[in-house]
Amino acid sequence: MPTIAETEVSKPARIIGRILSGLVIVFLLFDGAIKLVPWPVVTETLDRMGYGSSETLARSLGLITIVCTLLYSVPPTSILGAILLTGYLGGAIASHVRIGSPLFTHTLFGVYLGLMVWGGLYLRDGNLRTLIPFRR
Repeated sequence: MPTIAETEVSKPARIIGRILSGLVIVFLLFDGAIKLVPWPVVTETLDRMGYGSSETLARSLGLITIVCTLLYSVPPTSILGAILLTGYLGGAIASHVRIGSPLFTHTLFGVYLGLMVWGGLYLRDGNLRTLIPFRR
């Protein structure tokens, strides 16, 4: 069965992509870890967002965050992880829109993080470049 040839990725692009992806991975693993504990700031934030101060919900969200981030961090499953993280971040954005959070600091933070997820992956993964080519 023929396969699609992987697009060549330059060394600088790969390095920048790994740095961007690494920042996202560290941030999301930390975010997931504090939800597993869960620290009072996590349950208080859930309560302010209208979900109640449920430790079970916080732990569930933490586990989902960590699993999706680990999928993103492993090259064979990185595209699946990016898709799952996009859905997760979309839910966070919708929650902030629902409660009227400040636009640039809270609501759009998920967009910023999503751009870093996909930007880092696009820069480091030739398969994604083949799947979504930009014309020059």
